[in-house]
Amino acid sequence: MSTTATLDASRPEFDAVIQAIADYVLDDDLIASDEAMRTARYCWMDTIGCGLYALNYPACTKLLGPIVPGADLPGGARVPGTAYALDPVRAAWNIGAMIRWLDFNDTWLAAEWGHPSDNLAAILALADYQSRQARARGAPPLTMLDVLKGMIKAHEIQGVIALENSFNRVGLDHVMLVRIASTAVTAAMLGGTRDEVLNAVSHAWLDGSALRTYRHAPNTGSRKSWAAGDASSRGLFLALMALRGEMGYPSAVTAGTWGFQDVLYKGRELAFGQRYGTYVMENVLFKIAFPAEFHAQTAVEAALRLHGAVRDRLDAIERVVIKTQESGNRIINKTGPLHNPADRDHCMQYMVAVALIFGRLTAEDYEDTVALDPRIDALRARMDCFEEPRFTREYLEPDKRAIGNAVQVFFRDGSHTEEVSIDYPIGHRRRREEGIPLLEAKFETHLRGKVSPKHADAILEICADHERFLRTPVDDLMALLTV
Repeated sequence: MSTTATLDASRPEFDAVIQAIADYVLDDDLIASDEAMRTARYCWMDTIGCGLYALNYPACTKLLGPIVPGADLPGGARVPGTAYALDPVRAAWNIGAMIRWLDFNDTWLAAEWGHPSDNLAAILALADYQSRQARARGAPPLTMLDVLKGMIKAHEIQGVIALENSFNRVGLDHVMLVRIASTAVTAAMLGGTRDEVLNAVSHAWLDGSALRTYRHAPNTGSRKSWAAGDASSRGLFLALMALRGEMGYPSAVTAGTWGFQDVLYKGRELAFGQRYGTYVMENVLFKIAFPAEFHAQTAVEAALRLHGAVRDRLDAIERVVIKTQESGNRIINKTGPLHNPADRDHCMQYMVAVALIFGRLTAEDYEDTVALDPRIDALRARMDCFEEPRFTREYLEPDKRAIGNAVQVFFRDGSHTEEVSIDYPIGHRRRREEGIPLLEAKFETHLRGKVSPKHADAILEICADHERFLRTPVDDLMALLTV
């Protein structure tokens, strides 16, 4: 006689992973360090500057605005550098696409990597919308202090999950962490109860992850430039759904057979070595000098130091040796034809070649007009790129978080340059004093020309005074960013 197994339909408690996230975002007593708060202000400036810079590129701007003509929302969330006012979910998509388009905003590198400031898309869109709605009711708007608190929490969620959990190794894209963090933070911003935040976060895990296909040869393409905006806006959408009473799924992560871990993480359990605090914002990496995939930042800096020694001897180069970390070797060590800017800014050899030849690396250098220079591919063909174990080891050490690379050029006559080895890029916490003035200059460069001179001056004055920045109403600052 056969028997059929029965399933226990009793609802479990929410997964510990989900509860920890919800409790963290709902903790109004979290005291952010002064370093975290000031770093968050610089992060806001840098992120907005990156978005404004992207408005120079039609490939980005053609995707912006309402999803269908006429779907604007008077009194809605503004999109910096444009005249768009949209529902906050669509505004988050726009802002996120701008932020990520040029691969120039902040970075977090660990077992997983990503760009925590991508979450600003949902946070800023919602904060502007809430502030405008509050004004209409005669209530006080949110201030930039609220935005920075949200940024610190979103950075922390995305970054702490990434510390010991490598989703890229199972083919999943890191934008899932943007969606999870954006969902949690915006659900709290909306005034969600603990149950509502739990429900929202469970949906973010249920969504799983996009594949990394669009980041890797032979499929690298422009979706990697809007995927984070899509994820952040989806997070806000899920938060709004939960606040309407949509139910949650307690074991979305751990359910046997059907949960995230079994279906998408190859049966592994998520690992967490530390609690949520302010660690990630304090240690975040800024892309200051050039828009290069972060694993290549120090390689490009090394190549720039060698430019003077090789620029007049390009035809005499026999080979270029690049030593990098395991992660860099695995994801951006790329040979063969490169088909578009997204392909080129994820190729270690392309970035190093441009720096050696021209003594620069800008967003424009990924465009066809530069890429067609035959010297670039000729030099790429003479490059050897491989892992250096020390760089890999120090990349993962919590007290270092180094991103080392070394470059050396060998000539046909037997001579060679020095090996230039750099462990920490200019945007690293260990080089903050050196980097912040350059970050401020980067922000001003991308701000001016995108808004009126009067508004640019006003924004720069606000950003230069930390306490004034914290007090500034969100909708007032967004109004200055509108054209």
